Amino acid sequence: MNRSAIALLILVVVLVLNGCQPALDTNRNIAAATSTPAKETFDAAAIEAELIKIEREWADASKTHNAEAVKRLLADSAVIVYPDGMTATKADEVRTIESGALSADSFEMFDPKVTVIDGDAAFMSGRSVIKNGKFTMPNQKRPIDISGEYRFLDVYAKRDGKWQIVASQATKILPQGTAP
Repeated sequence: MNRSAIALLILVVVLVLNGCQPALDTNRNIAAATSTPAKETFDAAAIEAELIKIEREWADASKTHNAEAVKRLLADSAVIVYPDGMTATKADEVRTIESGALSADSFEMFDPKVTVIDGDAAFMSGRSVIKNGKFTMPNQKRPIDISGEYRFLDVYAKRDGKWQIVASQATKILPQGTAP
């Protein structure tokens, strides 16, 4: 055999032996990769109590013009949909509170129902009743009456360890038999 044939034979033997290495077991961790992760544990009752407290604090802040509370309770990216269909941001809500454009003798919440999605997300629905409520629109002299009963839905997220309102919508409940 000549040298090139020997070199070729050695190359073939090396390649064959290399191909005989055990295959990587790519299925070994399939069960771990596809199994459902362990559910996060959280105290739904504690979250419910905290969110109801925040909801009441927001209503009280609206009534007492406490803009600092509103700044703390609303997420920076919060979206608010008012009963008339207008939308607002956190900055809009803070300006409204600071201006004193909103007033009410009472702002009460009834039938709150908190649904906890996980340890960082939840929503609350319920009814609120505003008594002797007034709102003065910018550039208007006469306030509009906002007294009445409302249905609300508020979405909460836990951000930096604190629960905050990220979205809110309120709809006025019309008396039965009243057409919109």
